[in-house]
Amino acid sequence: MLSSGVIIDEQHAWISYARQYILRMDIQNPVFPDGLWRTYFPVDLGVGLWHTTALEKNYMPDLYIIEFKGHRRGYYLNTYHHDLNPGEHVIVEAERGEDMGYLSKAVPDDFHLEMEDKPLPILRPATQADLDIRASNAEAEKASVKRCEQLVAKHGLPMKLIDAEYQHDRNKLTFYFVSEQRVDFRALVRDLAAIYRTRIELRQIGVRDAARRIGGFGVCGLTQCCVVHLWNFEPISTQFAREQNLSLNPSKISGNCGRLLCCLNYEKEHYREALSKFPPQGEKYITEKGEGTIDMVNVFCNFMVVAHPDGEMEKVTLTDIKKQERQNQSFFKNWRTKKETEENDRVE
Repeated sequence: MLSSGVIIDEQHAWISYARQYILRMDIQNPVFPDGLWRTYFPVDLGVGLWHTTALEKNYMPDLYIIEFKGHRRGYYLNTYHHDLNPGEHVIVEAERGEDMGYLSKAVPDDFHLEMEDKPLPILRPATQADLDIRASNAEAEKASVKRCEQLVAKHGLPMKLIDAEYQHDRNKLTFYFVSEQRVDFRALVRDLAAIYRTRIELRQIGVRDAARRIGGFGVCGLTQCCVVHLWNFEPISTQFAREQNLSLNPSKISGNCGRLLCCLNYEKEHYREALSKFPPQGEKYITEKGEGTIDMVNVFCNFMVVAHPDGEMEKVTLTDIKKQERQNQSFFKNWRTKKETEENDRVE
C-alpha cells in the first residue's frame, strides 16, 4: 500500500508502476481501522506528473450514467475524483482498452445499484484530440457499414445490418444486426478481421434494440421512450390495450419497431386499480330503468355506460354504483336476519 503524502518519483519507471498499481489494484476505497474512507487517486493525468494524494472522506466515488453511441448506457465510477459536469464527454475504461462516452447525469447517493460486475472507472475528461478521434471514428463507421453489407450479400447471410461502432481506441469494431434466425457468420468475421485488423464483434439484437439505436419519434410526437429513459424492455400484450379501451388497430398501438407500444405498460396498474371499482365490461347490470349490459367504462370521469335492449344508453356514475352496493348489502343483511328469525321460530 502506498503511504499517505508520498510523492511518486517523476521518472518514467515510477510513473508507469504507479499507474498500473492504481488502475489494477482494488485500492479505490479501502476501509481503515479509523472508520474513514481513504482514496488514492492520480493528479494531472494529462501532463504525466503522477502524484498520490491520500483523501480522508466519508463518501464513495460518485457514480455516473455514461451514454455511448446508439443510446447504449452504463454505470461508471468517478474513481479518480475528476471535476465532471453532466453534458461533457469522458474517457472510460472498457473491457479491453478505452472508450468515449457522454456523461448523462450523476446517480443519487441513495441509489442501490444491482450489478454482478463492478462499475468500471471514468479515466479522465475528454480532450479536443479525443473529440477529433471520435469524429474520425464516426466517418470510418459509415464506411465499414457499407463494406460489411457487401460482404453480407456476398456470403448470402439472412441478416439486416443496423449499425457499426468503433471503440474509442479502435481496439474493437462491433457490428449490430437483426435476424429472425441464428446466423453462422464465422466466415464474415474472418473477412472483416482481415480488412480492419482489429477485434471484430457481431452482435445480434432485437427489433426494439434496433429502433433504439436508430432513434426517432413516437406517435405522440416525442422522442422514443427507449431512447430517453428505458433501460430494459418489458413484455407487452394486447390485453393492456383492451383494459385501456384503445383501438386494437396495429398501426395505432405499435411503435417504430413494429412491436406494441412500450407506453401501454406505464398506466397498466392505474387502469387495473380503477377498473376493479366497476363491474366487468359486458356483464348484465340492473338500474332503475331496467336490466342492461355494461358497454364501456370511463376511468377518468368515474362512470360507466349501460346499454339497454331498446337502444338507450344510460350513464351510471361510480357514486351510483357504490350506493346500489350499499342497498344490496342492506337488503341481503335484512333478508338473512329474517330467515334466521323464521328458522328460530320454527324450532321453538
